[in-house]
Amino acid sequence: MNIILFGPPGSGKGTQGDYLVEKYSLFKVSSGNLLRQEIKKKTFLGNEIKSLIDKGTLVSDKIINNIIEDILLKKNHSNNLIFDGYPRNLNQAVELDKLLKKYNEKIMCVLSLNIDKKSIVKRVLGRQICSNCDLTFNEYFNPSTKNNHSCDSKFLTKRTDDNEGVISNRYETYLKETFPLINYYINQSLLKKINGTQKIDEINEEIRQIIDSLET
Repeated sequence: MNIILFGPPGSGKGTQGDYLVEKYSLFKVSSGNLLRQEIKKKTFLGNEIKSLIDKGTLVSDKIINNIIEDILLKKNHSNNLIFDGYPRNLNQAVELDKLLKKYNEKIMCVLSLNIDKKSIVKRVLGRQICSNCDLTFNEYFNPSTKNNHSCDSKFLTKRTDDNEGVISNRYETYLKETFPLINYYINQSLLKKINGTQKIDEINEEIRQIIDSLET
């Protein structure tokens, strides 16, 4: 199965994506993580990407689409993907459809996490990323513990773009560019709306029921 998971920045896509990867043995395609890997390499492209992200500006469609196609080229990931943070706008959605058709794949469903701006700000300011395993935690809602995280706490970091000013900028960008995707996927009968203000395990259960019902 291929699944798209989207919602405003800080809506919990990373946490739910990790759940889906474990539950259904999927390979998570996170454009954000892929871009951060490039930043770690400190290449010219990586420095350019970092500058854009720090300002709360989205990276160009061309860069993102090329990264996505590289993933689709790997046959071991065929029809076994969850897209987290991609597509971000209508142009990327149209391009993804072209790429999926090119490699004989399709999307099973699109999960949209709905959440208000106030809740997003609190979630993002508490977000922590493990630089060793890439798992996502939140010091307020889903803290790292010995039961859910095997890495040392020294690996927990905060993103440079996780501040209130950037969050507000990214939220407005989402409303302008990404929100129109809802109608795009409604027209394809793929969109499933999720209440993103629920507790993490409640969201897990709602998502599981949707996916299981589509597989039967």
